[in-house]
Amino acid sequence: MQNTTGGVAAEVAYRERLSPSLWVLVSAAVVAPMAALVFTPIDTTVALVIGALAGVAFVALLVAGSPRVEVRDGELRAGRAHIDVRLLGEPVVRTGEEARLARGPQLDPRAWHVIRGGIDGVVMAAVQDPDDPTPVWVVSSRTPDRLAAALRRAQSGRPGAVSDGA
Repeated sequence: MQNTTGGVAAEVAYRERLSPSLWVLVSAAVVAPMAALVFTPIDTTVALVIGALAGVAFVALLVAGSPRVEVRDGELRAGRAHIDVRLLGEPVVRTGEEARLARGPQLDPRAWHVIRGGIDGVVMAAVQDPDDPTPVWVVSSRTPDRLAAALRRAQSGRPGAVSDGA
């Protein structure tokens, strides 16, 4: 996939938005009746309108605030941070119990992590830069194998566009 930004071609090897799961969105929609209940003594119609607006706004904020994970132009971008893939070691894919441990008890507090609840897979890549105090990047992914493959391709300098959602 080729994107152009300011006349410069940008190769996107992988892209994923870590949007909330359906259950989180359904749970967030509970904001609507709670907000409506607060305004019911004032006016029922106003309460329904405010409740609906509050529910929609809360769900929209959850989706809009979801971090993105990209491998683009030789960089891994996870949330607001980015790092050159040449500074990363071999990406390691963790799923199931290994992923739970990597996100929890075994998580190094110095690590850069972009973790989304409800997403099982995790990709870990050690930072090879001795001047960087961050030892490892830990990134949630619904398709950790594809993210790891995109990192490997970017590290080897091979082209190849793979995209997974936006």
